[in-house]
Amino acid sequence: MTEQQPYRVVARHPGFELRRYPAHLVAEVRAEGEFEQAALDAFGPLGAYVGGANRSRQAIAPGTGPETIALTAPFLQEEGDRPDHWLAWLVMPAGFTPDTLPEPADPRVHTRVVPEQLAAAVRFAGRWTARAFDRRATALGRAVTAAGLRPTGAVRYARFDRPWKPWFLRHNEVVLPIAE
Repeated sequence: MTEQQPYRVVARHPGFELRRYPAHLVAEVRAEGEFEQAALDAFGPLGAYVGGANRSRQAIAPGTGPETIALTAPFLQEEGDRPDHWLAWLVMPAGFTPDTLPEPADPRVHTRVVPEQLAAAVRFAGRWTARAFDRRATALGRAVTAAGLRPTGAVRYARFDRPWKPWFLRHNEVVLPIAE
């Protein structure tokens, strides 16, 4: 079973939920290109990292190889500092700390702590296209503004399911950080 990033619903507004996400660890990769291609390019190194392509800082048991990290959901992607530049990441399982998380073997993979955050989120089923996510992001931005809230960061695009799941059953979200 895949562990999902925890959050607490603070309030429900027309068009979105207001959530509080606790501080958490992520493994991230920077990617370039179109929305869909950047996601594919970033997931490879991230999937390899959680699958064992890491340098364990301490042995789990004598004689074992690289530490394997459980797969987590969602896979997140946000716009970078330039057009067609993206930051993609996976939230690490809750049992890890910055000291116990294995060091990535791939120099493209970096780990960091994301502080606690308030965010607006909208859930939808559908395809993982830039158009599908952009439509929801625009609507979320309008709903947040209409609720008198102020966005504070880049929109995050979240994919929760494996690629072979039928598109109409996929759990996706658009998440927008909100000022406290």
